[in-house]
Amino acid sequence: MKLTATTRPLGLIGHPVSHSKSPEMLNEVCKILGIPAVYLAYAVEPNQLEEAVRGMKALGFIGFNVTIPHKVAIIPFLDELDDTAAEIGAVNTVVNQDGKLIGYNTDGVGYLRSLTEETAFSLRDKTVTILGAGGAARAVSITLAKAGVKELFIANRTVEKAEQLSEVVTKWTRASGVSLHESNEEIAKSHLLVNTTSIGMTPSEEHSPIPLEYLHPALLVSDLIYRPKETKLLQRAASIGASTHGGLGMLLYQAAVAVEHWFGQKAPIAQMRTILENGD
Repeated sequence: MKLTATTRPLGLIGHPVSHSKSPEMLNEVCKILGIPAVYLAYAVEPNQLEEAVRGMKALGFIGFNVTIPHKVAIIPFLDELDDTAAEIGAVNTVVNQDGKLIGYNTDGVGYLRSLTEETAFSLRDKTVTILGAGGAARAVSITLAKAGVKELFIANRTVEKAEQLSEVVTKWTRASGVSLHESNEEIAKSHLLVNTTSIGMTPSEEHSPIPLEYLHPALLVSDLIYRPKETKLLQRAASIGASTHGGLGMLLYQAAVAVEHWFGQKAPIAQMRTILENGD
């Protein structure tokens, strides 16, 4: 699409963002829908977050996405939250509505749709371990709890944060917080393991969020990371006969809902999927 003086900005803020597929996917969406906008990724340090949000508002951004590590920290700098974002306590999508910045969370619904459509896994009465306690973990754990899982373990490097999130989740199911590197017993009891951390993401593909010997063949191992498509965690899971689920589907579906919030139009999901699947 031709850039003109009426082209409006969209974007992604996080740190890091150099791995993101969102600009490629969402610029194509703007072209397909005929939206005069351009989507760019902005690396924003945590101490620059408030300044960045104020700048995007002043510059008339249509909206923007929020990724690690800003999904929780951004909330004080927004004017309003929708009910889902307020319940989860994290934001991944912001809409500029006539100068008012409104925060939404599309991570939970995006993850659930990806999980149910791409695997045969039934959540009812299952035990789940979530790795991490940040914004993505909040969205995924609350969504899974509401979907009927029997028990949730939140494993995080800072146990206090894991315990705080587990207290929120107990509104819907049994939950507890544990240390990330002492979660062997909890993972052994689990049917589903979800990595919501950035550990193992490009350019640090050699890392894993947990000792790989904690995995077992009865698990479905789900990793929200999509670059690389198959993390070290997923490679190990597959090698021992466990089922695996990558992060591209969540990226697709959470973005589709964001598009609907920004433009009031249905997202071209088939074309978006093609872009993601054809990427490196």
